Amino acid sequence: MTDVAKDGAFDAHNPPSPELISDCVHCGFCLPTCPTYLLWGEEMDSPRGRIHLMQAGNEGTAMTPEMVGHFDACLGCMACVTACPSGVQYDRLLEQTRAQVERNHPRSRAEKALRETIFKLFPYPDRLRRLRAPLRMAQRLGLDRRLRSTGLLERFLPGLAAMERLTPSLGPAEALPAEVPAVGGEREVVAMLTGCVQDVFFSQVNAATARVLAAEGCRVVIPQDQGCCGALSSHSGREPEAQRFARATMASFAGLGDATTVVTNAAGCGSAMKDYGFLFEGESDATTTQSAQTFGSRVQDLSEVLTRLGAVAERHPLPITVAYHDACHLGHAQGVRDQPRALLREIPGLRLVEIPDAAICCGSAGIYNILNPEPAAELGEKKARDIISTGADLIVTANPGCLMQIATALERLGKPIPMAHTATVLDASIRGLPVDTLLDTR
Repeated sequence: MTDVAKDGAFDAHNPPSPELISDCVHCGFCLPTCPTYLLWGEEMDSPRGRIHLMQAGNEGTAMTPEMVGHFDACLGCMACVTACPSGVQYDRLLEQTRAQVERNHPRSRAEKALRETIFKLFPYPDRLRRLRAPLRMAQRLGLDRRLRSTGLLERFLPGLAAMERLTPSLGPAEALPAEVPAVGGEREVVAMLTGCVQDVFFSQVNAATARVLAAEGCRVVIPQDQGCCGALSSHSGREPEAQRFARATMASFAGLGDATTVVTNAAGCGSAMKDYGFLFEGESDATTTQSAQTFGSRVQDLSEVLTRLGAVAERHPLPITVAYHDACHLGHAQGVRDQPRALLREIPGLRLVEIPDAAICCGSAGIYNILNPEPAAELGEKKARDIISTGADLIVTANPGCLMQIATALERLGKPIPMAHTATVLDASIRGLPVDTLLDTR
């Protein structure tokens, strides 16, 4: 724990920037976009309220459990960043503040245990893979449903109960080679991030991503030694851990020859990797910061790459109504909204519908739905009801956390709707698969 100044909540290492705080004019445009303000109507659980607490901490107010509770309650969805007319960089302020909280706020034993479980597991694909076979067997035998029906896990370990509920239905894993050749003429060489949860629980999405890129003339290079990009750690204020993961990721993607673009298919990963320069900002070694900024500038979401290249592969019809859900770290954090919709509209027969209150987070928010299961469930059910109102046959999004969160909420409401990643839908159209392959919920 770093020494905290006696006259304030924060230590001297990168406290919430007074310059960024001063950009907030407390106009209130953020209020109707903030999920926690909409849930509770509490000023301190709004972006401008939290910014007020950051300023108070800089000016001498001690860090209290109540103050930390307001920071912890934030989903980090960045809808306020999109809504703000003054350009307040709340995303930067939140990461600075959460790093301070992690260093300087003593958590309870239960909180520590849950957080350590999360961060000893999710950022490590090899550890997740060891769990995959037992989880799949439990699902096939119905043991997961039996455990859930007892209510014991929910009563005594709500965080673990949330993890169990969110686990997707697991099919056979699809492994990827070190390189996937372009189909037809080679238009570009790209390197692909496979991720952690995406790689282990949604390997079919990675396989579809590689096939779609190859069909559009990309040679896809897949570093076999890659691990976690650091997104979960970065968004949770675990700065040294996030920097360690980021350095390892940059090293894995170094020396990949002609690959100038790093492709991601998970919104949270893309957001964190594009922000590597900020993660290393203020480092004594300016070379590290510059390298991180350069690497971040190479990162693009799958939809950005495909719209930039333009389609060459034939799209076969998919007669289906699709509701596209904007993952917060794609729409708000990266500003990528039009590209996925444009790609879906290129598919003959596909009808795209918009979800009411689309800018409001579904409650996934990285690990928020594990640490804060009750408000996350409330937000998830609101999102699910909004989706149901569209009459869509299929929900499409570009983030594994959103896929799990919304599917769980729909199941709770007793109205399951099939879900798919953008890459999976494009892959089905390019390969000419029947639309029923997207509607199979098994």
